[in-house]
Amino acid sequence: MKIGTHDGVFHCDEVLACFMLKQLPEYKDAEIVRSRDPEKLSTCDIVVDVGAEFDHQKKRYDHHQREFKETLSTLRPELGDKYKIKLSSAGLVYTFYGEDVLKQLAPKGHLLTSEDLRLIYKKVYENIVEEMDAIDNGVPMTDDKPRYKIRTHLSARVHRLNPEWNSQSNSNVDEIFVKAMALVSEEFLYTVNYFISVWLPARDYVKSALEERSEVHESGEIVVFKERFPWKEHLFDLEQELGLVGEIKFAIFNDKIDSWRVQAVPVEPNSFVTRKPLNKSWWGVRDDQLSKAAGIKGCIFCHSTGFIGGNTTKTGALAMAINSLNAV
Repeated sequence: MKIGTHDGVFHCDEVLACFMLKQLPEYKDAEIVRSRDPEKLSTCDIVVDVGAEFDHQKKRYDHHQREFKETLSTLRPELGDKYKIKLSSAGLVYTFYGEDVLKQLAPKGHLLTSEDLRLIYKKVYENIVEEMDAIDNGVPMTDDKPRYKIRTHLSARVHRLNPEWNSQSNSNVDEIFVKAMALVSEEFLYTVNYFISVWLPARDYVKSALEERSEVHESGEIVVFKERFPWKEHLFDLEQELGLVGEIKFAIFNDKIDSWRVQAVPVEPNSFVTRKPLNKSWWGVRDDQLSKAAGIKGCIFCHSTGFIGGNTTKTGALAMAINSLNAV
């Protein structure tokens, strides 16, 4: 078996595409042929990022041709219309082979249901593959001029492995390409493992907390988690599924021994703008001074922007949430 891609300077998208393909049993031992020669590429079983052709039936996955405008949403409409970034070779391979790749890489003991697999598939795309698609296709993160540059992202680290233009080294670029796949593998495997082993198990805990929210407080706007885990994305997704969009205002969770946190739910998972902040009169106040101001025992702190606070007990943290819920 042979996987074809272009020679010369390599980029993160075809490196990731080749790595993903080599996780599949049929391509595990495949030779990677790096060339732009049509005759050599014609001998390959699958070709990525070169050849000016996209044809899934023929296993040709280039995205550079003028007429190519495919996105994950256009090729997989069942996933919804949120994916609007044009695919790179990494995105094309992930579109058609991603679920099989994830099955191969799933940690032992994790049997993914079809629903779980669909969730993980979307999250891995959103958290690593989409980035490769955007960077390779020159899609800016924002319409505004960035206030600073990030030069240490995965695509940049892969690009740095290429020999410099004035390098006197006689390095074999094909061998360096293998090193690039090893670099990409670390990031990709971490992402897959995180979403399967850490992120996914948290979903059931968030769902249970939502179902029990009325037992916590009559408003149904406060949820309690028994420990600290990644809950924000699950909360937003499950609110949508359960018809509770925007209802949850505060989440309480155990941070460590004798330490509970009360966090205001943000308007978006990565935002510090909250649906309702903690009581504004507490912002930036700590310890005994905060306990006195709030009339609640065991207060530890309230952040200066009111998005999170702490108490030594669950009861105290809940009291802080209820007080803030009713504050003007």
